[in-house]
Amino acid sequence: MSQYAVTNPATNLVEETFESCTDQDIENALDAAAQAYAQWGRRTSKSERADLLAKVADIYMDRQEELATIINHEMGKSMEESRGEVEFASEIYRYYARNGVAFLEDEPIDRVSEGSAVLRKMPIGVLMGVMPWNYPYYQVARFAGPNLMLGNTILLKHASMCPKSAKVMGEIFLEAGFPVGAYTNVFASFEQVNTIIADPRVRGVSLTGSERAGVKIAQEAGANLKKVVCELGGNDPFIVLGAEDLDDVVEAAVVGRFENVGQVCNGAKRFIILDSLYQEFLGKFKDAASKVTLAPMCSLAAAEHLSAQVHHALDEGAKLELGSAENDGAYFQPTILTDIPQGASVRYEEFFGPVAQFYSVASEQEAVELANDTPYGLGSYVFSADREQALRVADALEAGMTYINEAGADSAELPFGGVKNSGFGREMGSLGITEFVNMKLVTSREDRAF
Repeated sequence: MSQYAVTNPATNLVEETFESCTDQDIENALDAAAQAYAQWGRRTSKSERADLLAKVADIYMDRQEELATIINHEMGKSMEESRGEVEFASEIYRYYARNGVAFLEDEPIDRVSEGSAVLRKMPIGVLMGVMPWNYPYYQVARFAGPNLMLGNTILLKHASMCPKSAKVMGEIFLEAGFPVGAYTNVFASFEQVNTIIADPRVRGVSLTGSERAGVKIAQEAGANLKKVVCELGGNDPFIVLGAEDLDDVVEAAVVGRFENVGQVCNGAKRFIILDSLYQEFLGKFKDAASKVTLAPMCSLAAAEHLSAQVHHALDEGAKLELGSAENDGAYFQPTILTDIPQGASVRYEEFFGPVAQFYSVASEQEAVELANDTPYGLGSYVFSADREQALRVADALEAGMTYINEAGADSAELPFGGVKNSGFGREMGSLGITEFVNMKLVTSREDRAF
């Protein structure tokens, strides 16, 4: 059976298979990407590339229902959330279409000596992207949008469970008018990915995935002196120190934990609640979570892995406050774990599914210490009725992103990325276009003619 297949998690039935790339296919893709960089990426204007991205954004919305149905079958995302993801991907492409020209304007430097100087933002060449299954369109958009705007060309290896969405994305770029080689989907093996990274025509690598995958990709990129961006896992704290309306905070917490069946890198995972609010907050969250109807997880294997994690947590002394440690096929109930002992290994694990960990703390300082007691540092959430306190806690958190009094605030203009074992580099916003760029210094002495 092909490595790349659509296996509907709701039924566990294989619906479609796709042929993996041969080594010659990979060589042809590399050659096309290099040619497209030389002939298109280096020769087209910024406005021309922006126009192409705008067309991509339009096509996504024109084909929204079709695209949503594809990922609903591939990785189980509900149709409502699938439509939302398609719209978000479209917004990212449109954001760079509207703002890319300005982002790439020369930056003048005030020289001490005579003459002028600018920093000119130029592409670096062919990039390799390795993308995950949890947001098939969105994850690609935040990598492809800014880099195609810049003039880099892309080879994209998507998750093996998302071949149909991967294939259709490649077709959309061609439909929008991008030349062959500007964006190429490759159904590559991991051995072939290593070959691509090592190829001298490739100048950068971007990965969104697990910590283990990040280590492997970063090692391969480093060995070949290639720039790499890694967006890895998270064990994001959701800290509640006060609230004018606790029901609103609970609503944000439920969305933050159970969006996409909890399969979100920067989803709220550890709920750290001040003692005086703990029981009331837990009760309200438990009541709301018990009414949540979830789509299947991405696969039977993912649900079985999550079940094993919950069993391990219970073995280490955690209490099951809601839900079950058992999966039903790829389905998993909303689950709450409390009373997780200090030193338990599950405190430091990412539960990539609908499992919420609850902790009670006596003070702001204890909340910060617990929040930072993790190898990860992706997102974080702080809820407080005291703005000064919220800002103070935000500064103390070891995370790439802190959201104060809100959850689910991701947007095209907001940079995304983490610290510690959550990776390095930023995507989206104005920073997203600066990762794979040649910040080229150009000086001139206008008073001299040779």
